[in-house]
Amino acid sequence: MESPLALYRRYRPETFNEVIGQDHVTAPLRAALANNRVNHAYLFSGPRGCGKTTSARILARALNCEQAPVADPCGECDSCRDLARGGPGSIDVIEIDAASHGGVDDARDLREKAFFAPVRSRYKIYIIDEAHMVSPQGFNALLKLVEEPPPHLRFIFATTEPDKVIGTIRSRTHHYPFRLIPPRLLSSYLSELCEREGVAIEPAAIPLVVRAGGGSARDTLSVLDQLLGGAGPEGVTHALATGLLGYTPDSLLDEVVDAFAAGDGAAVFGVVDKVVETGQDPRRFTEDLLRRLRDLVIVAAVPDAPATGLIDVSEDAGERLVAQAARFGPADLTRAADLVAAGLTEMRGATAPRLLLELICARVLLPGADHGTEGLAARLDRLERRMAVTGTPAAAAPAAAAPSAPARPVRPAQVPEDVPAQDRPAPAAQAPEPVPT
Repeated sequence: MESPLALYRRYRPETFNEVIGQDHVTAPLRAALANNRVNHAYLFSGPRGCGKTTSARILARALNCEQAPVADPCGECDSCRDLARGGPGSIDVIEIDAASHGGVDDARDLREKAFFAPVRSRYKIYIIDEAHMVSPQGFNALLKLVEEPPPHLRFIFATTEPDKVIGTIRSRTHHYPFRLIPPRLLSSYLSELCEREGVAIEPAAIPLVVRAGGGSARDTLSVLDQLLGGAGPEGVTHALATGLLGYTPDSLLDEVVDAFAAGDGAAVFGVVDKVVETGQDPRRFTEDLLRRLRDLVIVAAVPDAPATGLIDVSEDAGERLVAQAARFGPADLTRAADLVAAGLTEMRGATAPRLLLELICARVLLPGADHGTEGLAARLDRLERRMAVTGTPAAAAPAAAAPSAPARPVRPAQVPEDVPAQDRPAPAAQAPEPVPT
């Protein structure tokens, strides 16, 4: 029994309509195909895993479709079946990995073979992946061919670094920049794939998968494939995703945020000890804490952010965020986020990340040690919250019920002798002496 293909290969798009998150690219390409105004060379650029090579294959499939010019391949002719998902491939569509074939000799070999007519299809199409790996000499060898190709030849360059493609090549292509896929679109796509696979997934686990994928469809599907492989009868749970992807559990983040709000140093350093004792990475904990503080800053500014989808969290997590944000002042939250962000930068390459994490927590807990404007604003925030709860500032101690000391007699002020009598002040009236009874 053969093992199933990876998810990103099993669900690779076959038409431009199936490509998600790249409407700014697929719509003009479909229009050019339908109007038969296709250029001889294209440059697809963008982050990894966002659909560049897949779109290049779809474009090649549509160009060689027997029904062409069409916006989408028919999927029924021999050329479309050869280039379909899981098909044998076409001899007239040559895909070259420039990472291993980017030298000048490879470019010369391509130039010699490119002038031969296609065997079965309308065009001979070269898809050059990782085009930024082609050497300058290789690009120069291809320059004349890309500038004035024979009628049967088409080029599609795909790269993550378009700036490394020499300008003389780039100026002779139509450049289409691909983008990262928005989180909401990826979340709905993952839910749809899990339904097709027949595996349940908790809504709270989907944002973790999307976050691990970083906006790349291929990376996100690889992460989901890993979770589906390790899922039990209950499906993909939040606990499984948190443990397998290495994220900090929400319980620890809730505990440390509540401790910051209460100024409880013992609880804060207790959480740090838990992080280290359970084998978690202090850097990952700091990054997750910064993300939580960022969510709290947004909730403090926009209280209905979880409900409107501005923050992609579950309903119960959104309620917790609203409650936690209410326990902080705006200056206190932004100061804590700035301190954690600066500490995360210092942690890169640090030999003792636990010590840095403890110092970050100490700075957040002690705004009195910060004599800058942010520290002063944080202290004012805390003072205002205490006064709102108790009616008096916390630093003001209740007056002691001690007996008052006897008042000292007030001596008259000394007046110089040279002052005239009419200018002298009247003597203070003395209290009458008590009459004995």
